[in-house]
Amino acid sequence: MQIHVVQRGDTLWQIAQNYGVDINQIVLLNELDNPDVLVVGQSLVIPELGREYVVQPGDTLWAVAQMFGVTLQELVAANNITDPSLIYTGQMLTNPYFPHTVQAGEYIWGIAQQYGVSPEQIIAANDIGQPGLIFPGQSLRIPVTARPVTEVNAYTTRVDEQGMAEVLRLGSYFTYISPFMYSIRDDGSLTELPEQPVLEAARANEVAPLLVVTNFTQGEFNSDLAAVVLRNPEVQEQLITDLLAMMRAKGYAGVNFDFEYVYPEDRENYNDFLRRVVDRLHPEGFLVSTALAPKETAGQQGLLYEAHDYRAHGEIADFVIVMTYEWGWAGGEPWAIAPINEVRDVLDYAVTVIPRDKILMGMPLYGRDWEIPWVEGTIASTVSPKEAVQLAATYGVLIQYDETYQSPFFRYVDENGQEHEVWFEDARSVQAKYDTVKAYGLRGVSYWALGTPFPQNWPVLQDNFRIRKL
Repeated sequence: MQIHVVQRGDTLWQIAQNYGVDINQIVLLNELDNPDVLVVGQSLVIPELGREYVVQPGDTLWAVAQMFGVTLQELVAANNITDPSLIYTGQMLTNPYFPHTVQAGEYIWGIAQQYGVSPEQIIAANDIGQPGLIFPGQSLRIPVTARPVTEVNAYTTRVDEQGMAEVLRLGSYFTYISPFMYSIRDDGSLTELPEQPVLEAARANEVAPLLVVTNFTQGEFNSDLAAVVLRNPEVQEQLITDLLAMMRAKGYAGVNFDFEYVYPEDRENYNDFLRRVVDRLHPEGFLVSTALAPKETAGQQGLLYEAHDYRAHGEIADFVIVMTYEWGWAGGEPWAIAPINEVRDVLDYAVTVIPRDKILMGMPLYGRDWEIPWVEGTIASTVSPKEAVQLAATYGVLIQYDETYQSPFFRYVDENGQEHEVWFEDARSVQAKYDTVKAYGLRGVSYWALGTPFPQNWPVLQDNFRIRKL
């Protein structure tokens, strides 16, 4: 997979010719509604000829395996596919091998060194009885270098049939799915959530569902509601009992606590509550995780931050999700949603107090459109990365890229003469984030949230990692 940034004068036909791939492969992988319209500065994900294939209408996994010259089982294993009947138009499939034509004077050891695999792997892949017996012009199958294994969580606010369809289509990329959300009540009981369609889709793709518990009520996170629970052990016991019953009944693999705007004086109460949860849930094999505000220091001031004890959560929970997004929030000034320099500042602190293999780095799947000059009290609209590119095309503006924030942005003037500024994510920005995950040695990533089309993210994720399934 390669990333191409559209230059002035580019056409999709020329780009396809330059990379030697079928134009329809690019169209489907990037979900281009109008292939004749490209935006200067737009990023495109390009599949690599012979190594990657984008599923076309009517394709079967068996037919793709035949085209690659591999077995169905090899293709299924290479692409993390649970059900061979579940492939989708626009999905990128990776060939577990690529060809190498033996040149005069080459030996298996040298070929293995060239591609970063072992001689034994090449011997096994080509069923070579005597390793020395290769000859010029012979075509060898070279195993694709193993990608690092990572864990991926995705929050979803869609729990209906639409949400089910999205999890069915994207489930091969997820370790966990987190339907959002169950809220606590002041008596320790939980609200209801009709998430059964999403849970069925998760099971079909061997995705472990996490039950999300929040102090969210009447459209906002409520500090008083959190305090009622965290200051009363009897209410906590009721909550844990109800939680266990819910998880058993619905087939959840674990719980994710997203308590936000907790009073600073409830910091230790929150830690103690998590210890009680772990004591009750671990004996039954359930995972316990938390979502943490993006702090750069232990003593960071503010209601969002102070009760989130990074060190304690890192000791108590199985893993934590650090919510490294929302710098460019809807009620604030225009800015990148997850500027990579700010994300790294948070991680620089986090890894000093939380084991790296317990950290999932938060990633946004959305962008925002602000009216400018920005006026305090105005609210930006949320746009998907796909919608952002369509906006740039509609208004005939160039997409720029901020190297410090590693984020694309542009400005346009609407029909009423109002100027706008848009920040969003693209293939380049998520590649920078995946590079960060690898550089910091983190457990993986967590997306907020499904439901906003971002087709480029999935092949970039696939190109960087192999997704762990529990």
